[in-house]
Amino acid sequence: MAPQAHAGCSFLMPVGGNGNGPQPYIIKKQVERPKGLVGKAVGRTNWNTDFVVNRPYRSFKLFFTADSTDGNPGAYPIEAYLKFTDGSNLRVVQQSMKPPTGTGAQFGPFAVPSDKAVSQVNFRIGANSDPGATGFSYRISVQGCN
Repeated sequence: MAPQAHAGCSFLMPVGGNGNGPQPYIIKKQVERPKGLVGKAVGRTNWNTDFVVNRPYRSFKLFFTADSTDGNPGAYPIEAYLKFTDGSNLRVVQQSMKPPTGTGAQFGPFAVPSDKAVSQVNFRIGANSDPGATGFSYRISVQGCN
């Protein structure tokens, strides 16, 4: 089931999104194994997904849904950040979870610090901290709210 936009909230488009499809704001991915030696990310992975903030919002809600656990015993390692126009960032989520397939979590709402402007919201879901999560598939989306 897709998340619904709450009153006063709008879904954000992913960086590089083209707005096509019935739900262009929902990203579907699969956790990849770390690139390189001894779990150090040397090559590119698909862990990071940025969502564009094209106007000011007071807070942000992030949505995560597990599509599969690929029969593995691991948990989804989830981090999320608010990225600011001054180049700094604020980690708002850092946890591991293993929800049943088709369920997940809403993180937030996370208020924007009064002296900052958000340029992007970043989800990082990777297998570096739990290689058992390799192969898991998931859906993510972000809402900006006033």
